[in-house]
Parts: sequence; structure tokens; C-alpha cells
Amino acid sequence: MWNGISQQLGDALGREFTIIEKRRISGGDIHQAFVIADEHARVFVKINDKPRLALFEQEALALTRLAQSREIRVPEVLHYGTTAEHAFLALEYLELESASASQWYEFGQQLARLHRSQTQAEYGFDDDNFIGTTEQPNRWQRNWAQFFAEQRIGWQLKLAEEKGFQLGDLNRWVDACASALQGHQPKASLLHGDLWRGNLGFCQGEPVLFDPASYYGDRETDLAMSELFSRFPGDFYKGYDAEWPLDPGYVRRRPIYQLYHLLNHLNLFGGSYLQQCQQQLQEQFCGQ
Repeated sequence: MWNGISQQLGDALGREFTIIEKRRISGGDIHQAFVIADEHARVFVKINDKPRLALFEQEALALTRLAQSREIRVPEVLHYGTTAEHAFLALEYLELESASASQWYEFGQQLARLHRSQTQAEYGFDDDNFIGTTEQPNRWQRNWAQFFAEQRIGWQLKLAEEKGFQLGDLNRWVDACASALQGHQPKASLLHGDLWRGNLGFCQGEPVLFDPASYYGDRETDLAMSELFSRFPGDFYKGYDAEWPLDPGYVRRRPIYQLYHLLNHLNLFGGSYLQQCQQQLQEQFCGQ
């Protein structure tokens, strides 16, 4: 496997890449992660089974789109491909470090500039992609309420039902979600799509984003995810608001947007999230 990776990486870089160092590192729940190096540079490599290549293709596409914005740093995509039995993604290696309050503030500003400057006329993305290993549909739509109700909440509910989780009348919840968001037609901003602490860091004083699940949608969904599991430091939100203040209605929409990620965790990790999803559906949509 490693011979194949080094050869392909060398072809992509335009020079020979002979691995002189290789170590496995913590890389999340989905992929194996390694740092490899030749005499010139270190490279971060994700590895999975060969049929998982589509995950790496879509991750590379989203990272490239984020990089093109020039608003916030992401690791450079060096190459992705397959060996006899594995798929892999090779990225620029970044040494991450702790951040100061001012750096979190700057991160908030940069994210707001990304959201404001990178927009589309419709909601969606060029291709369907993935959030974790869950397929994420991105068919272009003009109506935000319908897009989020059908392609986010409805899709996750359908997957949960197929896995045997009892969440009630799916059509009722989809209609209630569309009703709750009706009239909210925000800019279709380029999103990270899975913005929690595990998918960001700081390198040489700069904020860095990675592991995106990007699409064009309501910027508030990124902010909602940032508050779901382990809220970012307050300076991040101060920086964001200084650059592009949030609408007061965000507080009402936030739990609806967080529900998407709770349902995805239910589908990825199982029943420990079932009660929370049931409760959130009742609280947000009961009586709609």
C-alpha cells in the first residue's frame, strides 16, 4: 500500500517521494490517519477501504472550494486515489496549536467573511457528498425551507426509519419543519457544513478548517453546529458578529438546525441519541 501511495504522491508533486518516516495518529472515528514524510516535507494521509474513495473525492472538492474563497485557511489537497485494497487522501500536514482569545475572534471574522462573500443563487452543491459517512443530498433548490426540510431533516429521518428507529410520522415532521422555516430565505452561503471543535484548529496563529461537509445554505447552520456539542469560546461569536451580525431569529431556528446533526449522530452512532432526537422533534414541531 505505502509503495503505491508514495509513487502516486510523487507523481502529483512532480518529484520523487520516498517515505522515511511514518506514524499513525488520532484521526477520528471513520478513517485511519497517518503522518508520512520524505526528506522535504510531511504529509497527512487518511486511509480507508477502497469502496470509500467517494468520501475522499468529495472532501477534496469541498476543501478546494473553501480554499478558492481565500477567506480562511484549509489544508492543501495534494492527491487522492486508490491502491489495490485501499483509498487514500493526502493533505498538507499542519502542526496544530492552542489559540488565544484574539485568534478565536479572528476565526469568527474570517468565517463571517466566507459566508458573506461566497454565495450562490440556490441552495445545494455541485454533487451529493457526505457528513461523516452519511450521504448528504445537495439537489439545487430555490426555497430554503423546502431544501432544509426535505434534504436535511427528511433525509435523516428516512435513514433513521430504515435503521429501525421510531420517530413518528416522517411526512408530518417534514411539513412542520418547512412551516417553521417558511419565509426565511437567507443568502445561500458557502458552508463548512460540520463545524465542531474536532474539525478546526490553529496553525502558526491562523485558524484552519478541515473535514468539511460543504454546501450552499443558511450561514446560521454553521453557527448552530458550533454551539451543539462544545460551544466555541465567546470571542469567536464576538468576532463573527463584528463582521456580520446574526439576525435575531437565529435563536429560534438554531435548535431546528441542530436537529439535523443530532439525527445524523443517531444514524452514525446509534440509539444513545434516540431520546434526544425524539424530544427535539416534539419541542420544535409539536403543534405545527
